[in-house]
Amino acid sequence: TVQQTAAAIKETMPDARIIGIAADVSREEDAVRAVATVISEFGTLDTLINAAAVRVHFALADAGRESWEQIIGVNLMGTMNFCKAAIPELRKAERASIVNVATVFAEIGRAGMGQYDVSKAGVVSITRTLACEEIQHNIRVNAVSPGSTWTPFTSRRAKERGMTEDELRAEGMMAGGLMNRWADPVEIAYPILWLASDEASFITGAVLMADGGFSVR
Repeated sequence: TVQQTAAAIKETMPDARIIGIAADVSREEDAVRAVATVISEFGTLDTLINAAAVRVHFALADAGRESWEQIIGVNLMGTMNFCKAAIPELRKAERASIVNVATVFAEIGRAGMGQYDVSKAGVVSITRTLACEEIQHNIRVNAVSPGSTWTPFTSRRAKERGMTEDELRAEGMMAGGLMNRWADPVEIAYPILWLASDEASFITGAVLMADGGFSVR
């Protein structure tokens, strides 16, 4: 649950003030409520990370309307809902940052996850457009595009396909980047943190490929 996740983060950062807010990112009103809760609790907002996403696995020729609506609602509209809700508060900050999570496959084709990749291509477009529109308000907008990253979702996917985790890892590495391995989630988190920080103060509209060299293989 959200509260369990917040508690786990608190264990690693005992001095941090953390709250958990459950929300359906596809609902604009939930985004507005979440931002209002943050302002009520913390008084200000200077960083937004859009990382919520769902995946489906259909060839585009077989993809139905229901799965399209789900993935566009969460991945694309969820990103935009939170950007729209947060931007009025971000504009009040002396300097602010939005980091959206896309995928390397937003720009490189593959078979089997077209709906996900289309939705993330939209996230890249949102990133670049907002960077142009919001720099006048001192809001930087960037994206991180991960390559293959091993997460609990990936473990579940292995079971769904009747594979061991080692078999799925090997399959991913065969089609992987120059580093020939999967990323650990922290290897995606650090680039996000960097782009959100003042260390990246001269960067906006960028799409950082955190893909182990996949995009240049």
